[in-house]
Amino acid sequence: MTTALLIIDVQNDFTEGGALGVTGGDAVARGITAYLRTHKSDYDVVFASRDWHTAGSTNGGHIALPPDRPDYVDTWPVHCIAGTPGADYDPGLDASLIDVHIRKGQNVPAYSIFEGTDDSGRSFPQTLDAHHVTDVDVAGIATDYCVRASALDALRSGRRVRVLTDLVAGVAPRTSQTAPAELAKAGPTLVRSCPEGLPADGIP
Repeated sequence: MTTALLIIDVQNDFTEGGALGVTGGDAVARGITAYLRTHKSDYDVVFASRDWHTAGSTNGGHIALPPDRPDYVDTWPVHCIAGTPGADYDPGLDASLIDVHIRKGQNVPAYSIFEGTDDSGRSFPQTLDAHHVTDVDVAGIATDYCVRASALDALRSGRRVRVLTDLVAGVAPRTSQTAPAELAKAGPTLVRSCPEGLPADGIP
């Protein structure tokens, strides 16, 4: 059994003050760092994804360039442009604890880490297979979009999946509450990172 932690999109543009900042994003960044400093030995490999969009492009219709307005469902304001501070990891996330960096959303819409590539250009599913990963824990941003999509894709890939519900933050209150129920029905286990092993009672 090989276990991985998937850290999803803990980036400046998705935390407080960013182009698409969510409430609790900074706390998630700090929480993941604190968790890994005491639990990194629980994981054989730690992956982290980042949106890495192309400047001046709609990225396949994902970004609404002015004067178009985003609908905040399928189209979004300009965010996480490759090489800009908005695409950097939130400073509360200690990047030295990450083993493999994954970039996604280059010229195409991409929510799941499974749509990304590593620094060598290898697809994320290929990278997982190369590490012989059988079990994954998922944390990060946002509960109702990229965390949800990543957890469901991990399940579809045949792996055992847990979502660490105290280490996620969502975009909208309603969908952030319905996403866990959808995930639980699909199969991923919902747990809190601390105390370990206790069933989740919802997303904070």
